[in-house]
Amino acid sequence: MSASLDKIFEALASTPRRQILAYLTEAELSTSELAERFSMSAPAISRHLSVLEAAELVTSERKGQFVLYKLNADSLANSLTSYALELCPVGRPLKRESRAIAKSRKAG
Repeated sequence: MSASLDKIFEALASTPRRQILAYLTEAELSTSELAERFSMSAPAISRHLSVLEAAELVTSERKGQFVLYKLNADSLANSLTSYALELCPVGRPLKRESRAIAKSRKAG
């Protein structure tokens, strides 16, 4: 149990990883889609996603040539993170953007 808690806390200790979680609250996104939203390379985003996956905060699924990442909503840590992001002035706008991405995909 403590090993998994260590992984969760390690994952949540990083601002970019918390921001990635905020983006994934409503929409599934690829590494390149996430990289567009950060001043980071796709490989750097991939390393952050690997940490989030190891902590079981996100899951991935290959769709064609892309790997899409989504929030593991069943995780208690994600429930707590989602709550914190609602209160966080930085997280709230990212969640709104995620919601807009999800709506545009459903419409298109």
